[in-house]
Amino acid sequence: MRRLAVLLRQNRGFLVLLLGFGLIRTAVADYNPIPSGSMHPNILEGDVVLVNRLAYSVKVPLTDIIVARLAEPGRGDIVTFTSPQDGRRLIKRIIGLPGDRIAMHDKRLTINGEAVSYVPVGQDADLETGGRTFRAQQLMETADTGSHRIQWLDGVRNAADFGPVVIPEDRYLMLGDNRDNSADSRYIGLVSRERLTGRAERILVSVDMTGNWLPRFARFGQSLYR
Repeated sequence: MRRLAVLLRQNRGFLVLLLGFGLIRTAVADYNPIPSGSMHPNILEGDVVLVNRLAYSVKVPLTDIIVARLAEPGRGDIVTFTSPQDGRRLIKRIIGLPGDRIAMHDKRLTINGEAVSYVPVGQDADLETGGRTFRAQQLMETADTGSHRIQWLDGVRNAADFGPVVIPEDRYLMLGDNRDNSADSRYIGLVSRERLTGRAERILVSVDMTGNWLPRFARFGQSLYR
């Protein structure tokens, strides 16, 4: 015990630094490594994204207990949250807000009776889970609050139809931008507000983890909202 006390005393500055970093990461800002392709083409495997934990709420550190609400989540926000299915940390885009009526038919969304606009912007190859490569059709999806790029996979129809669903109070409908390869609200259900960790803001660093593991310097510091 005496040896432990001496070690703690000798390293108290470093321990305080670690504690402070831990509190900042659990209460203010966080970083989130991306292991999957569910947010292609905007977020890639090997990206590490900066998450603003104070974007919507102040929480008791290390818990989902909300102390104060700071702002309302918006449609199109990319957020991290704990899955209501198994508690894993996920990153998806908010599509449905409380009170919205959301439906999807043949991969195309309708929000509150208004059809969402889709404009093709290109093609790419996409490696789906299981090692199969598909041709990805990339489109600009435009709703009432703005536009963002998504993609569909040729020959794949994973949960291409649902709803209409009316979103209850303090619940959100999440979709991945890679619509045919994303375990989102179509599979895990709606996400409650207290499960939201924060708003993903930008890419801190990036490496090509599906290829040569070299840094992708062009992605460093890139905003997730363009």
